[in-house]
Amino acid sequence: MAGEAIERILVVGGGSAGWMTAAALANRLAGLPIAIEVVESAEIGTVGVGEATLPHIRFFNSALGFDEAEFMRRTRATFKLGIEFRNWGRIGDSYIHPFGAFGTELGGIPFHQHWLRMRASGATVPLEHFSLPIQAARRNRFAHPADDPASLHSTYSYAYQFDAGLYGRFLRDHAEARGVKRTEGRIVDVALRPEDGFVSSLTLANGRRLEADLFIDCSGFRGVLIEQALKAGYEEWTHWLPCDRAIAMPCAGTGALTPYTRATARESGWMWRIPLQHRVGNGHVYSSAFIADDEAESALVAQLEGAPLAEPNRLRFTTGKRRRQWAKNCVAIGLSAGFLEPLESTSIHLIQLAIGHLIDLLPDRGWDPLDAEEFNRVMALEYERVRDFLILHYCATEREDTAFWNHCRTMELPDSLSYKMELFRERGYVVNYREGMFLEPSWIAVYLGQNVVPRGFDPLSEAVPAPRLQAEMSRMGEACRAAAERMPPHRDFLRSIGAAEEAAA
Repeated sequence: MAGEAIERILVVGGGSAGWMTAAALANRLAGLPIAIEVVESAEIGTVGVGEATLPHIRFFNSALGFDEAEFMRRTRATFKLGIEFRNWGRIGDSYIHPFGAFGTELGGIPFHQHWLRMRASGATVPLEHFSLPIQAARRNRFAHPADDPASLHSTYSYAYQFDAGLYGRFLRDHAEARGVKRTEGRIVDVALRPEDGFVSSLTLANGRRLEADLFIDCSGFRGVLIEQALKAGYEEWTHWLPCDRAIAMPCAGTGALTPYTRATARESGWMWRIPLQHRVGNGHVYSSAFIADDEAESALVAQLEGAPLAEPNRLRFTTGKRRRQWAKNCVAIGLSAGFLEPLESTSIHLIQLAIGHLIDLLPDRGWDPLDAEEFNRVMALEYERVRDFLILHYCATEREDTAFWNHCRTMELPDSLSYKMELFRERGYVVNYREGMFLEPSWIAVYLGQNVVPRGFDPLSEAVPAPRLQAEMSRMGEACRAAAERMPPHRDFLRSIGAAEEAAA
């Protein structure tokens, strides 16, 4: 039997996770007698650095009614067509994981199968020639996709690169304008109900006591409620994803304003480059078992393209997830729920997924355990499938130049990933799931970008005569090149739609 409706929701922690949650709840629960409060401490601060995202963020922003140009001005954002990976399969390699398709089907057969057939016959045209977003990214060009499904310009999507701190403030303004209350304070005690272990209240350093029905833990790595109070447990994945440290450091931008993020493999990890309108975000993600902290920091500083704009921000983390992300009357969202390194820009999307599932399963005071069970089931699947996709980048390498890469190349893999890789190696078959954020083109981009080449191809491709296939592939490649060259430069497009910072003056 359903219980009474909840009346109070308390979000513990601000930052991107806390304010995304508060803003989305305020929007979705508008008109209901449910009070939403965020408690955060300026003393503690947030992890937020430059953030790169996946295309799903556009739909989150749109659901909140954000104007894209205003959002981009306020967060100093740039557009993102994909992620470039350098030196992952071999030193000197470069490929882009695009937010879009490779070619189009012929005869009902996926395009990459035809490409594999042509490759087997000696063709050497790279797969990226048949991707409009990659061709545009390589030229630092951008335009919005088309709505017409018959248009080549409908074959891709895009995301954003923005300042996470500014995004949090933008979300906070939106949430507070819709009735969300913000309380400043540091939590010093969490009280649990003796009869069932549910969270009953929080006590702040100033002695104030806060009560709620539903508590949402956005307290970051500390997991103040989900772990420190409720002992939900943590499933560690460092045996597959060995990086456990990161150093972030912004610098002045001196190069092109690229419409993509870059991840460059290094001796004991990798470095990111995220171009924003006002600066470039840089970071070094690495394994402390293979490189010293000071050496990792020196390597990061040495590759900055411009003057440093802040002191290094040093982070320590353990890759994995909470065994239960929803425990009792507490739901963990963001870093409190788990951490998967930012290699594929998944952190914001995992926050977004958790918010969506929480809204779908919003509990009442009856606290049906099936709500928490389903939330935990779906979120565990999402984390595990992102985990496997990230592991693929590390294990699908031919590098033998350092102990770190030897470890990654030879480590034992999760059965779920081994199965997917072997199916692809056999004939280019991509396993698709009902749940999981990365679709077929993403897996194809990384597999082939890192030299996981199938032994064969779909024999049904042979139904397309070779002369026709050659003509179609030539036409597709030329169409992508020409369409990309017609797009305006990335910076010019930002200005043309009023999304550039200077346009706000």
